Amino acid sequence: MNKFQVLKNQKIKLSNINANDCGKWEGKKKQAKERFNNLVKKLDLLQEQLYAEHKHKVLLVLQAMDTGGKDGTIRAVFEGVNPQGVRVVNFKVPSQVELDHDYLWRIHKEVPGKGEIVIFNRSHYEDVLVVRVHELVPQKIWEKRYQQIVDFERLLHDEGTIILKFYLHIDREEQKKRFLERLENPRKQWKFNPKDIAERQQWDQYMRAYEDAINKTSTDFAPWFIIPANYNWYRNLMVTEIIVEKLEALKLKYPLFEGDSEEFRKQIQTS
Repeated sequence: MNKFQVLKNQKIKLSNINANDCGKWEGKKKQAKERFNNLVKKLDLLQEQLYAEHKHKVLLVLQAMDTGGKDGTIRAVFEGVNPQGVRVVNFKVPSQVELDHDYLWRIHKEVPGKGEIVIFNRSHYEDVLVVRVHELVPQKIWEKRYQQIVDFERLLHDEGTIILKFYLHIDREEQKKRFLERLENPRKQWKFNPKDIAERQQWDQYMRAYEDAINKTSTDFAPWFIIPANYNWYRNLMVTEIIVEKLEALKLKYPLFEGDSEEFRKQIQTS
C-alpha cells in the first residue's frame, strides 16, 4: 500500500514512474494471478460484511488517460462481489442541469451510503483535468478547485467515508498500442472515438494537470495511489491488494441476531 501512495505534500513527476513496473511479481505472472484470485474471493467476503454491518462507507476514485484501464479494472476486481452493495458511477460531459449547479453538485449526490462501495469511473477531478487542458473555465477558477476538492473530501471523511483514489498510470507508447488494438479488434472498435486522437496530442498538458491534481489533493484521509498499469494483470492485483488491506483494517463483522433465537427456532419448527 505504501509503495504506491502519494504522501501529503509529496511532489511526484509521472515521467519518473515506470508504467511497466511489476515489482516483486516480475516474471511471476502465473503466481500473481493466483494471488489475485485469492484476493478477489477475500474481497467478496469483505464486501458482504461491509454491507451487512451497515456502518462504513467506501468511495473508490479511478482516473486514467484514455485506454488506461478503468473499465477493465472494475470488471476484474469486482466481478465476484454482490452487486446489491456496489455501485459504479460514470461521469460524462455535464448536462445542462448539472452545469446550472456548482461542479460538485452532481458528485455529492452519488457518494456512498452506509454499507455501500461506490466506484467513480472518472470523477470530480475532471474539473481540474479536462476543464484545465481545454480551457473551459479561466485559470483563476480551476486553481481554486484543488482546495475545494480537499475540503469536500474532508467533509466526506469526517462523515465516515473511506476514500481511496487510484491513478492508473500507462505511458504514451502503451496508449498508442491500445488505440491500434481497438481499431483492429471488431469487439473493441465501438470504444474508439476519433476525438481520442486530438486528446492524445495533448498528452504533456494532461500529465502536468494530473501531476498538479495528485500533488495538491493527496491527503492522509483521501490518498492517491499511482498504479503502474501497462500490464493489466499487475494493475488489477495492486488495486485489489490496496482495497482488501483497507477493508481488513476495518475489522468488519457480521451483525448477530439480537432477538431470542431459541424462541424463533421453535416457531420455525412448528410452522
